[in-house]
Amino acid sequence: MEPDQSAPPSSARTALVTGGGRRIGRAIALRLATAGWNVAIHCGHAVDEAEEVAREAGARSVRTAVLPADLADEGAVAALVERAVSALGPIGLLVNNASTFDDDRFGGLDKAIWDRHFAVNLRAPMVLAECFAAQAPAGAAIINLLDQRVLRPNPLFFSYALTKSALWTATQMMAQALAPAIRVNAVAPGPVLASCHQDDGQFEREATGTLLGRPSPPEQIADAVLYLANAMSVTGQVIAVDSGQHLGWRTPDMIDA
Repeated sequence: MEPDQSAPPSSARTALVTGGGRRIGRAIALRLATAGWNVAIHCGHAVDEAEEVAREAGARSVRTAVLPADLADEGAVAALVERAVSALGPIGLLVNNASTFDDDRFGGLDKAIWDRHFAVNLRAPMVLAECFAAQAPAGAAIINLLDQRVLRPNPLFFSYALTKSALWTATQMMAQALAPAIRVNAVAPGPVLASCHQDDGQFEREATGTLLGRPSPPEQIADAVLYLANAMSVTGQVIAVDSGQHLGWRTPDMIDA
């Protein structure tokens, strides 16, 4: 009998979500839990928020664990998958959601910002992916959170955007390197929640400047992640959940930049 290719087997339905205590990561962790996935919730400093997510997820009759770690610390990153496995058993889904998002511009690039972007946004997902692949059960998958900027490059937030573009390239390369055992895909959000670089008015203008004229709620990003987690014939792809921002032609990517 041919194996069921309609969804991951139950042995693969445990996820590690980085940055799972806040914002998009929180929505992803709860959506997976609602769908019956056990969830290891990584956090940086947001331990209290991650514990609350774990309580909410646990109320959905799944197992959870909270795993604090600094993703700029390569040793801590290298140990994270093993900690998740120790807590919950084999991990079948890695969601590289966590990132750092600082503003820098070409001509005034800051080494500290550059190095942290590359450590957290690119090196950490690669280290986690290698550790994940070494223990991954049948039906495993990796999903990387990108940014719609990878589909429409511009020079704003220069080193952040560069790391996300590199992660998109890495997504396609890993899909090749890890096939057929592990699928690797990505989700590219647009305006979801106001960033630390925006006030509410700036965020509203950015969101209304998209083709659909509205933001993309975190829950819709989470829905895309769940789809890719279950889409057994999809690999090496990106889904832009950005209200069409990457196709915008009337307004700049960021308002008042």
